[in-house]
Amino acid sequence: MKECGTVWLAGGHIVDVDRGTVLRDHNVRVEDGVIAEVGTAAPPRGARVIDVAGRHLLPGLISCHTHLSLVFPFADFDPAEPGVLTAFRAAQRAYEALRAGVTTVRCVHEQNRADLFLRQAMGRGWFRGPRVFAAGQAISTPGGHGSTIGSVLAGGGEEFHRAALAELAAGADHVKVFINGGIAAAGEDVTAPEMSDEEIAATVRAADEHGAYVVAHAGHSTAIRQALALGVRSFEHVYDLDEETAGLLAAAGAYVTPTLCVTRSEPWMRAHDFAEATIENARAQNEVHLRSVRNAIKAGVRLVNGTDIPPGDDVGGVPAVIHELELLHEAGLSRLDALRSVTTTAARLLRADTRIGRVACGFAADFVAVTGDPLADLAAMRDISLVVHAGVPIREDLR
Repeated sequence: MKECGTVWLAGGHIVDVDRGTVLRDHNVRVEDGVIAEVGTAAPPRGARVIDVAGRHLLPGLISCHTHLSLVFPFADFDPAEPGVLTAFRAAQRAYEALRAGVTTVRCVHEQNRADLFLRQAMGRGWFRGPRVFAAGQAISTPGGHGSTIGSVLAGGGEEFHRAALAELAAGADHVKVFINGGIAAAGEDVTAPEMSDEEIAATVRAADEHGAYVVAHAGHSTAIRQALALGVRSFEHVYDLDEETAGLLAAAGAYVTPTLCVTRSEPWMRAHDFAEATIENARAQNEVHLRSVRNAIKAGVRLVNGTDIPPGDDVGGVPAVIHELELLHEAGLSRLDALRSVTTTAARLLRADTRIGRVACGFAADFVAVTGDPLADLAAMRDISLVVHAGVPIREDLR
């Protein structure tokens, strides 16, 4: 499926998500999937051209909290499911995410390590999907929040260290753990801690040994402070985050993926037959979650876009990744920082900010195009009409 050679994207208004400016009527030359030139030079006669005249061109979107293999409702999870079935489900969601404009995903737990196998299949040209930063299987304490979704179970520092090394050896880019309870099942408590200092420290040590990092499902400030002190720098959900802890996260340069979708997508949950207890948990956490994200914004925490639900799924008429973008803006994030949460800031979290997340020379030729200017009105992101991944057009609605 790899498409080589030269292609031009002509006449677009390029959104510079670093400076918050627009370069009008510019052309982009792509060579073998990489941006080779951005300027006003015209494509030569006979060149392959994608006409983006009049549209705003942005980097492809990055989703930092992705599960491609989860089944809904959660009660349908089969721990004995053959890996081939998991891979088919994950592949379909990956392709739907790509068509929605998500050109890179960070997976944070996949049953049967489906993310690692999808990445391998895409690398061999057998399948077209987003670029994958993989976690393999998450690691959970027995009976913990991740214990019912196919995570590796561990107890004590030695077991967590060994389990983390196993995922990294298999090809994971980061390690996912659960430091708090969640809201998936009746009786869960987001304030309940689930890992000891020894277990967190051992996981961080394993990640450090491989030049990787730890991603923590995090529900409450107490456990967040515990994990932050032990070297965790990436936190998911933060359902209950106080101002003091938000300040500590900002001072440490940590990243938070708020996943506001989780507590603000009730119609989607009902359409997927979620248990009433799960829906009620999300509803009950709704306002506390929003206040927590506002605390993070006020403190200047680095926020990135992640949905928890498949990023290409329709939520209220838009892909989940756009729903989350709008929710972050409604919570108080500026339009520019909301766009950065799904491009440049996300790329820095992934340690790939010299390769993805910008429309600039030397970067991957990942693009989305919209009719309006999202710096003026974020609603423009609802109208993605073009998706290009590594120089290959995936979707062109105005052809």
